[in-house]
Amino acid sequence: MVTGNWSQVTEFIILGFPHVQGGVETYLFLLLLLTYLTTILGNLLIFLVVRLDPRLHTPMYHFVSILSFLELGYTAATIPKMLVNLLSEKKTISFSGCLLQIYFFHSLGATECYLLTAMAYDRYLAICRPLHYPMLMTPILCAKIAVGCWLAGLAGPVAEISLVSFLPFCGPNRIQHIFCDFPPVLSLACTDTSVNVLVDFVINSCKILATFLLILSSYVQIVRTVLRIPSAEGKRKAFSTCASHLTVVLIFYGSILFMYVRLKKSYSLDYDRALAVVYSVLTPFLNPFIYSLRNKEIKQAMRRQLKRTGILG
Repeated sequence: MVTGNWSQVTEFIILGFPHVQGGVETYLFLLLLLTYLTTILGNLLIFLVVRLDPRLHTPMYHFVSILSFLELGYTAATIPKMLVNLLSEKKTISFSGCLLQIYFFHSLGATECYLLTAMAYDRYLAICRPLHYPMLMTPILCAKIAVGCWLAGLAGPVAEISLVSFLPFCGPNRIQHIFCDFPPVLSLACTDTSVNVLVDFVINSCKILATFLLILSSYVQIVRTVLRIPSAEGKRKAFSTCASHLTVVLIFYGSILFMYVRLKKSYSLDYDRALAVVYSVLTPFLNPFIYSLRNKEIKQAMRRQLKRTGILG
């Protein structure tokens, strides 16, 4: 613990992409802005199409629409501030603003973990227990699962945020990252943060590994069931209902596992920035394309809505 006179840091400087300078920042801003707008429009489109089309009022698409709605908040937690910092010389954020950004980013990220797990369980019931599926995955159960995912996700980072809020920050205030996050902020504290690092590791390990293992176990059962289907066409149809979800899981978990399930404060800055771009920008951007381009029902529903509005003749 630091002793003596010290003044509490009231704001942080987010360095973002320190190697990007001059005109390159403008091009990066335009690329990120285009990506963000596409992410908003794509996820909003899928959410509205699923909600407006009665043919998509099934458990699977219920969860898909919630995931799309979730991505709107998940990206809003970090990307707007990243855009501002790319054009501003004063790349600052207040201490409370930094904690709020961490809270919403991690709570919505945790909600996505739980939601992806629920979607895997839904596919498991649909493929492995098709006769019981309508009785098991009822609209009431879907609603309860969705609410549970949101409540568990929003409550997740409270302990970590509380611990960080009591730490003294009395010296360096330059965050070596593209947004506020636990590892780079903890590295600036003027005291030993081993307890914070341990708590962060335990919570992230339980949250990320537990949900990933549940998803993995669901797909193990799905693969076993599909392999017992005699026809090739039956196998193809069964796998096609899981392809989009599995693709999203691999991209999302492939990056957050390497980022957050590690027991150390030191890390490669460029490596972490690249991973952060994947799970904070790339995954939400790709989700609408994955679920629309690989899904005939959503594409057909989009055409129906466009014809209904008169955009398509």
